[in-house]
Amino acid sequence: MTKETEIVCPPGQHEDEAVLKQLASSALKIPLKNITALKILKRSIDARGRRVVYRMQVRVFMQEAYQPEIFTVNYPNVQFGRPVIIVGAGPAGLFAALQCIELGLKPIVIERGKDVKQRRRDLANINKQGLVNPESNYCFGEGGAGTYSDGKLYTRSTKRGDVNQVLKMFVAHGAAEDILIDARPHIGTNKLPQIITAMRETVLNAGGEILFDTKVTQLLVDFGKIKGVKTSTGEKIVSDAVILATGHSARDVFEMLHSQNILIEAKPFALGVRIEHPQEIIDRAQYHCEYRGPDLPPSYYSLVEQVDDRGVFSFCMCPGGIIAPCSTEAGEIVVNGWSPSKRNNPFANSGTVVQINLEDVAGDDSDPFKMLNFQKQVEQAAFIAGGGNLVAPGQRMVDFVQNRLSTDLPVNSYLPGTKSVELKEVLPNWINERLRKALPVFGKKMKGYYTNEAILVGVESRTSSPVKIPRDKETLQHPQITGLFPCGEGAGYAGGIISAAIDGINCATAALKILS
Repeated sequence: MTKETEIVCPPGQHEDEAVLKQLASSALKIPLKNITALKILKRSIDARGRRVVYRMQVRVFMQEAYQPEIFTVNYPNVQFGRPVIIVGAGPAGLFAALQCIELGLKPIVIERGKDVKQRRRDLANINKQGLVNPESNYCFGEGGAGTYSDGKLYTRSTKRGDVNQVLKMFVAHGAAEDILIDARPHIGTNKLPQIITAMRETVLNAGGEILFDTKVTQLLVDFGKIKGVKTSTGEKIVSDAVILATGHSARDVFEMLHSQNILIEAKPFALGVRIEHPQEIIDRAQYHCEYRGPDLPPSYYSLVEQVDDRGVFSFCMCPGGIIAPCSTEAGEIVVNGWSPSKRNNPFANSGTVVQINLEDVAGDDSDPFKMLNFQKQVEQAAFIAGGGNLVAPGQRMVDFVQNRLSTDLPVNSYLPGTKSVELKEVLPNWINERLRKALPVFGKKMKGYYTNEAILVGVESRTSSPVKIPRDKETLQHPQITGLFPCGEGAGYAGGIISAAIDGINCATAALKILS
């Protein structure tokens, strides 16, 4: 017999099984001796009151053994199955490949970048020398942008598909089971490469194929039907289904589609800066104490404000994190953030961005590259302001709001370095002014946030794709081409690892329908 209940306990006791059983006994009013086991279903930190507590939804087993769930994958061999070409090995592409195998289809994954191990050298060159390999960087390569920029698994996309299916697949490939119960699950950049490698092995062992260092240069289309792709090696790979999961930074893919008269559209996105505080400031504000202690994780925040009819909001918050250079071409500055699994870096950073609509940017709304070109202009302006070698323009927070050049910049986590710049010289005025108005308001919402100990680093510009590849809501196929499935963040249908993975699963399922 089992029952479910909520229990509340202070930090330091949240992993003590004896304490949790006692709390469950009191909550359910049953004898402690009757409780044989307890399983945590959901766990979150509640810092709303004076005392920070853990809240847990638990399943209590009474005079009944608890059988732990075993997370394994046991896929059929699909070596001779009908092929599905998947362009891109990010979360959308990898989960599309795994779903194809489950459905008896053979995935052929084509990835322009390198495998996770080989990517490390190129990331070292970016951080230490400011050198960008346009085919292998924080955005391109096995696992996509998420592999080396965090692995946050929190999502609001619960209606798009089975979030738990995605989380269990991560656990089956080596992720900690905690991601199944934590309110804000997180894998960590240091652990993701091994998990991504295990997923690759699953695909290969089941008879799928993965081609690295291979770029798709042309879609093969015949009378409105996809027939395959042509690659940078000149090879033609044939299939009646192509899942296009290339991520939000594959600008050449958008250009390829446009050159082939395949419909793409300009899309709104958000742009701003990455803001970094000492983690202890965020902890004091959120936990209402001077010292967080070892029993609580570094705290996070989420802030939003409407300013002049536009949303200004924090995005991709990284407790105990690092600001990373995520440029994909020379001559541009793009920053993002990530955290190791322990989140033990002394800084906390978050993108803080302003929503941009089509009417905010000059030009013809029918031009599919209108927003992308605007994005490029701001990134190039940031590069020029930084002075080269991926040095990023930075400004202390209060100085930014008061239009004052910072005489110096605080120690921060951005490895290529920062240069004191007035960010109003980089950001368009209407973005700059909304940020200036929002930050003091954020300071009123969260004590200590508005401080000159915080640095603004520019620019956070890859929040989502500035181009949308349209598709039918029911079939998930491009309206012009049967068998072409625009997928994931780059096509405009996802906004993080989990939502991209779900979209990959959905596109693979849709591909089965046309191949049956």
